[in-house]
Amino acid sequence: MRKYFGTDGIRRIANTELSPELVYKVAKAGAYVLSKHTDHAPTILIGRDTRISGTLIESAMVAGFLSYGANVKLLGVIPTPAVAYLTRKLNADASVVISASHNTYEFNGIKYFSNKGMKIPDTLEEEIEEVMESGKLEELTAVNDKIGVSEYCLDLIDEYVYFFRKNFDDDMEKLVSDDFIVGLDTANGATYKVAEKVFKSLGIKYKIINNNPDGININQNCGSTHLEGLKKFVVENNLSMGVAYDGDGDRCLAVDENGNEIDGDKIMAIISSSLRKKGKLAKDTIVATVMSNLGLNKYARDNGLELLQTKVGDRYVLEEMLKDGFNLGGEQSGHVILLDYNPTGDGILTSLMLIKSILEENKKASQMAQMVKLYPQVLVNAKVNSEKKYEFKDDKEIKNAIDKLEKEFAGNGRVLIRPSGTEPLVRVMIEGEDQKYIQKKAEEIAKLIEAKLK
Repeated sequence: MRKYFGTDGIRRIANTELSPELVYKVAKAGAYVLSKHTDHAPTILIGRDTRISGTLIESAMVAGFLSYGANVKLLGVIPTPAVAYLTRKLNADASVVISASHNTYEFNGIKYFSNKGMKIPDTLEEEIEEVMESGKLEELTAVNDKIGVSEYCLDLIDEYVYFFRKNFDDDMEKLVSDDFIVGLDTANGATYKVAEKVFKSLGIKYKIINNNPDGININQNCGSTHLEGLKKFVVENNLSMGVAYDGDGDRCLAVDENGNEIDGDKIMAIISSSLRKKGKLAKDTIVATVMSNLGLNKYARDNGLELLQTKVGDRYVLEEMLKDGFNLGGEQSGHVILLDYNPTGDGILTSLMLIKSILEENKKASQMAQMVKLYPQVLVNAKVNSEKKYEFKDDKEIKNAIDKLEKEFAGNGRVLIRPSGTEPLVRVMIEGEDQKYIQKKAEEIAKLIEAKLK
């Protein structure tokens, strides 16, 4: 069981649970693990979002890296995928993003990326923890001229803007028109400046909201986790569609011209349709997680596509994509990986691919979104004894209740049970055609799990 790293790096309350002392250790151990096979002083990039604690965590990380002997390039406020892209572009040895993604401002987090610009696997996170706990850190201290140096490289954000111009300039020049206007919500987060730069450089008309960060308003009733404001903004301003990024910019959700949500499943379907028509959807396959809606399964089946599903987490989607050479995958939350461009979720990239797909079809966003019919989905948490939360699989009564319901659905619904990675909960997710009925059944199964695993 890992002590510090969760499903997406380390994420805790800044300056108490995620103390500067802990960050220093994570930095020193991380620099050692990620560069121990190199024969030179490693170079590590650091990017962050707009949280008030960002510079505090950054300072502690820099101290840890320099103390080990690593050199640091500080990128400032920049989206997570930009850090991943620049890691590969600059041949850096590793990189770090300081962000708690969609969480509120009091949280912060640490995500490591390898020299390939990918989130590091569980095994390396475990190795970093082992070094932190081993008492070895004292030995990993650079002296004299081996101490690392840091430098600010804030202009490298322009390399990321150029990446979009290089890939989308020609297409957008042919496709965009004056009456196509996009609403942008940057969640007062890491995309607050660069999204505007990208849309402006590509000639896409836009109106922008929530792009005035003050350190504590990141994700505050805005961005991809709070679409209400964007929906209203799009409708009131008669916009063609809207796009909302999350705090660190690695995912996006959209809304159509009527203010209806276009979630990650629908986004993947729209992009997959566009790629397939051009013969660019690798092996006619979409990789998603078990949390993707049954509607995406049906879309894939009806259109002769393969849908592979992994456990929850974009890193597992990426692993599956890399293993068998697929180029499109993602999560319902809007975390979409387009492997031909970048090996991590990228909100701006996803939004541009979505816009391009819609413009190529010369249809409204609402018409494009109709290619997937989403099934009602309910999630009920069962409170259980933390030590017993994995035992639901072995309980005959729980298994029988699930089997009986799935037989009843006959392919028009499903039951997904999974323990929380961090809390004493077992999550019961049910999909089906009747919202009231599946709510009732989810509550029944959750109560049974609570009774059996208390």
